Amino acid sequence: MEQRYFEELRNSLKGELHFDEGTRRFYATDASAYRELPEAVAIPKDTDDIKVLIDFANTHSIGLIPRTAGTSLAGQVVGNGIVVDVSKYFNQIIEINADERWVRVQPGVIRDDLNKHLMPHGMLFGPETSTASRAMIGGMIGNNSCGSNSIIYGSTREHLLEAEIVLSDGYQVTLKRLSDDQFEGKCNGQADTDRERDIYREVKAILSDETNRQRIAKEYPKSTIPRRNTGYALDILANHKPFNNGGDDFNLCRLFAGSEGTLGFLVEAKLSLVPIPKGVRALACLHFGDIIDSLKANVIALKYKPTASELIDHYILECTKENIEQRQNRFFVDGDPKVILIVELLRDTEEELNEAIDAMISEMKEAELAYHYPVLRGEDMPKIWSLRKAGLGLLGNIPGDAKAVPVVEDTAVDTDDLPQYIEEFEAILKEYKLTCMYYAHAGTGELHMRPMINLKIKEGNEMFRTIAEKSADLVKKYNGSLSGEHGDGRLRGEFIPKMIGEENYELLKRIKKSWDPTNIFNPGKIVDTPPMNLFLRYEPGQDTPELDTIFDFSKNGGFIREVEKCNGVGTCRKSILTGGTMCPSYMATKDEKDTTRARANVLREMLTHSKKSNRFDHEEIKEVMDLCLSCKGCKSECPSNIDMARYKAEFQHQYYKSNGVPFRTKMIAGFDKSSAMAAKIPGLYNFLTGFGPTAAIAKGIMGIAAKRSFPKMHKETLRSWIQSFEPQTDPTEAKGSLYFFCDEFTNYNDTNIGITAIHLLDRLGYEVRFVEHPESGRTMFSKGLLEPARKIAIRNIEIFKDIITTESPLIGIEPSAILTFRDEYPDIVPEDLKASARNIAKQTFLIDEFLVNEMDKGNIGSDLFKVMSTKLKLHGHCHQKALSSTNFSELLLSSLANYSVEVISSGCCGMAGSFGYEKEHYNVSMKIGELVLFPAVREADADTVIAATGTSCRQQIMDGTGRKALHPVEILFEALND
Repeated sequence: MEQRYFEELRNSLKGELHFDEGTRRFYATDASAYRELPEAVAIPKDTDDIKVLIDFANTHSIGLIPRTAGTSLAGQVVGNGIVVDVSKYFNQIIEINADERWVRVQPGVIRDDLNKHLMPHGMLFGPETSTASRAMIGGMIGNNSCGSNSIIYGSTREHLLEAEIVLSDGYQVTLKRLSDDQFEGKCNGQADTDRERDIYREVKAILSDETNRQRIAKEYPKSTIPRRNTGYALDILANHKPFNNGGDDFNLCRLFAGSEGTLGFLVEAKLSLVPIPKGVRALACLHFGDIIDSLKANVIALKYKPTASELIDHYILECTKENIEQRQNRFFVDGDPKVILIVELLRDTEEELNEAIDAMISEMKEAELAYHYPVLRGEDMPKIWSLRKAGLGLLGNIPGDAKAVPVVEDTAVDTDDLPQYIEEFEAILKEYKLTCMYYAHAGTGELHMRPMINLKIKEGNEMFRTIAEKSADLVKKYNGSLSGEHGDGRLRGEFIPKMIGEENYELLKRIKKSWDPTNIFNPGKIVDTPPMNLFLRYEPGQDTPELDTIFDFSKNGGFIREVEKCNGVGTCRKSILTGGTMCPSYMATKDEKDTTRARANVLREMLTHSKKSNRFDHEEIKEVMDLCLSCKGCKSECPSNIDMARYKAEFQHQYYKSNGVPFRTKMIAGFDKSSAMAAKIPGLYNFLTGFGPTAAIAKGIMGIAAKRSFPKMHKETLRSWIQSFEPQTDPTEAKGSLYFFCDEFTNYNDTNIGITAIHLLDRLGYEVRFVEHPESGRTMFSKGLLEPARKIAIRNIEIFKDIITTESPLIGIEPSAILTFRDEYPDIVPEDLKASARNIAKQTFLIDEFLVNEMDKGNIGSDLFKVMSTKLKLHGHCHQKALSSTNFSELLLSSLANYSVEVISSGCCGMAGSFGYEKEHYNVSMKIGELVLFPAVREADADTVIAATGTSCRQQIMDGTGRKALHPVEILFEALND
């Protein structure tokens, strides 16, 4: 379409319209295997904008593709029309009525955020997807989502009371429960518009026909399967009045839920709520050596009325070993089970719960199905659910081009049929020599199954289709549902005629025509779907370019394959209520382009399809990387272990080859050298950078935000102070020895903290050793100057490789600096130094970690410290959270200094090294700080001590709140007994 039409449309909207290539590329995929460039992306601000878009679509015969979080697994939000993203502005909880147990929301409200708002009312919205931390109500309605607790709560359809939608004629109507008389009125001219009248008339014409109803009952999936999402839900609507006198009142919401945005545009929903369940819970985490045994055990488990019965197979469990966050949740795993079945039981009392668990396990032992029966309770239970929910993302970690593809991952059969069904499916896999991952909802007869297929080759594309066809035939044999909860989309729409019969499929086309005669709403989904192996993310025969990089990405087959680990599940779309660090800029802007997923999408797109000799030389990549703070949150929190900070550094290095290194970048990356010069005249430097006129000139030259203050230069460097340090601890009587790493920030700016840390270690009885070494290279890594960063890494490894041991570890106090040894160094030094780098990494610790480990060994006791009653609020550094843990700082201060420690549930502070200083990033930096950190600090009374482990964090807290934050070592030192 001509650009001028989109320019006119943009001028007509209150919201946003993007039709640049970069935006189109990162909206070209969802969490499915599909990819198609949209013509534009609209971000409407209100319902009037939706109506403008509908009018435009009708005028220009272009499709509208509704999208919330974009985590659909069957390609529902992929298409070549206008993607309409309502996640940014349609996010209001309009009304809560706890007495009548309902809530009214806009479609962009996140499911978990909604339940946090409902918690004080003692209510919740029941359906819970594994993506509930970012899944939005609009998407849940579109796909008729359910989740692990669907045994008790069913699907979204059962909870949708009313839907405010805009029809294809641009009129807004309400779908809700109708009496027989009201239904007849809608059919006979009492509808608000002709379109609404025609919709009701067509439904009446179809379902009043006894032949149609009988054929629907016969051909649709059997009604004993709770998860059935195949086509439009005519089978459910046929059981309502006036077509079934014993049924519920007629409500078109039953049809609209699961319609995948193909019938109308949702702008508001009224949902039923349930009370927060009371009682006590436990999880039986049953270990099996065989998947069929686990499914037989599932049938036994269902007799005990569990609230969930979820399966995890060994492929996912293996992936958890390599995931920083999830490997901590493996504590209950015994050996290497083929399958773990998680059975959740809820009872009124502990006695009843224990009785049910014992009876269930006894029956399973008698059947000789499982080999290990751990039962988890209390705080351990959320850890297991976190591991289970991470399953899909974890599968992206499997190296190579063959991936666990979403081709048959949503089939549902009767739970009694499930063991035999899986046996037959396994036989199909064996016939084609395929392996498969299994996980999820055994309790409702739906296992997510993902065969390993390489979609980049022609044979893989053909196999994708073959397995889909074979699976559809097998599901039909068991009268199951090809889609249990994820919808038909582009993946299964082609097979709907096979699943429900050609005549029933014609009824679906009649439904679509009556609602959307011009085919503007999400065309190509449910009806008239193109072949399922077209428009895939990877084209058959697609080449994966090999790129020469500074960092070593060989573990996953190179840089592009590293980026391809992102499968689009959207864990990076976090809100402040979700918690965590990833992704701070998205939390502030709510723009998809600022997610880790968007950055990965653009990297994959541009690097794969670029025609340039330098594939990194693209402004689209530069733009989407601009607000990445290199916080490292994704490295630990993303199930696929995406490390966008490293990708950004590599991109910058490669981009500079074609475009040169900007002046400010050189200045910031050369922090150590410029600071060394300033350290010769610290008083003059501090005066010039603190004096308004000269400071303004310096900021202008360097592109620093006017409201920022320059860090002060200490009167002496830490290195010079060390020359005069006289330890109190006799090395022959020391509890142990350690090497102190003098990082560039502590050396010049935080010298007092470095001095205090050394005195603290000495007073606690440790021999503190020093050796001449370069800086950490952190500023160079953060700005993408990887050649000089590598030289520094090599030099540091050469210096420390023969002196750092278990008995003499390397200790540092600035997380971003010392953790380079653990993070970047092993993957940037030459092959002959890699083993040494890995060994040093194992013996490199933040001072917090070191002291806690020594405390655990009994070498440091609380008797060395005063008994304090002071309250303290602690903010952890991003790299510490990702590569270590804030728990060390918390435990250190609460156990030794006896402080009452509250860890601020903040993610990134927003400063992120130089990011918050840069004038174009200042506003976003402060907005990130205002999300959680600044309010938490301001709420603290004057007697509460503020602690922060990072130098950038302390500066951000000062600039944002005026409060001085201390490093934990300063607090500990003050707490020492005299």
